[in-house]
Amino acid sequence: MFSLKIFFILVKTTCTLAPDGEITLSEIPERKRKRGRPRSGKADNAASTVQALDRGLLILRALARSRGATLSELALQVGMPPSTAHRVLATLQNHGFAEFDDSTQEWAVGVGAFRVGSSYLMRTNLIEAARKAMRGLMRETGETANLGIMDGCHVVFVSQVETHNPIRAFFRPGTRSEMHASGIGKALLSEMSRKQVEKILQKTGLPEFTPNTITSASALFEDLERSRARGWALDDEERYHGMRCVAAPIHNAYGETIAGISVSGPAVRFSPEVILATGPRVRKAASEVTRKIGGIAPQR
Repeated sequence: MFSLKIFFILVKTTCTLAPDGEITLSEIPERKRKRGRPRSGKADNAASTVQALDRGLLILRALARSRGATLSELALQVGMPPSTAHRVLATLQNHGFAEFDDSTQEWAVGVGAFRVGSSYLMRTNLIEAARKAMRGLMRETGETANLGIMDGCHVVFVSQVETHNPIRAFFRPGTRSEMHASGIGKALLSEMSRKQVEKILQKTGLPEFTPNTITSASALFEDLERSRARGWALDDEERYHGMRCVAAPIHNAYGETIAGISVSGPAVRFSPEVILATGPRVRKAASEVTRKIGGIAPQR
C-alpha cells in the first residue's frame, strides 16, 4: 500500500537532491496545451459543433435578408470577426448554400438553400397546412371555416370545416363564386393592383345577386381599399341574403396572394361587434397558414 502511494506521488513530482543530501519533491508543471485545443474532445466538440452551426445559420439568415452583401457587411450584421465569417461562408459555399460574385465581391444565398426550402414547400400542402387554422377558427367563432383559391376570374372553395350549429353556411368543394360578391374573393382582389382588378371586371362584370351586392366599380375599389388597410374583407349578404363572411388572404413565398381563409354564417350571428372581433382572428389564421407554407406577407 505504501509503495503504491509513493508511486502516485512520484508520477506528479520530481526528485531533487539538496546539498545536504536530503531528497525534496517538487511538482512537475503541466505541459501547456496548444491554443484552441479542447480539454475534453468529446464534450467540447459537441459544443463547438453547435456554435459552428449557430454561426452558419446566422450568416445564412443575413444572406437571405439581402440580395448581396460583402464580407465586411455580413460580419458587421452578425457580429463576427471577418476571418470567422469568411470560414463560415466558405463552408456554406462548399455545400451550395452560399455563392460569391467575383465581379461585385458580394455573397448571396446559393441554390442549395433553395433546394432545402423547396423540399419543405413540397411537403407542405396548402389544404393540409390550413386545416389546423380552420379548425381553430371554427372553435373560436362557432362558425364554418372555408378555404378558397383563385381560378381564373372566380373563387373556388377547396376545403371547409363545418360548425356544429344547425343553421350554417355550406360550400361543397369545387363550388365557384364571383370574386366581387365573396369574402375570400374580395380578400384576394384587395391584394391586387387596380389594373389587375379592372381586367377581371372586364371579363365578369359586376352582376347583382342581392340588394347588398356591390355593382359599382368605384364602390368596389373603395371597399377593397378598406379591406387592404385592415387586412380582412367582409361579404355583407352580398352573395346570399342572410349570410355574412369575413375573410383574409394567404400569401406564398414570393409574397403573392394565392388563397383566402374565411368564416361564414347567418347574418343574425354576425353583428357589427362580432364582425369587428372576428376580422383580426381570421387575419391571424391567414398569417399562420402563410407561415406554414413558407410564405411572406407583404409589408403594409
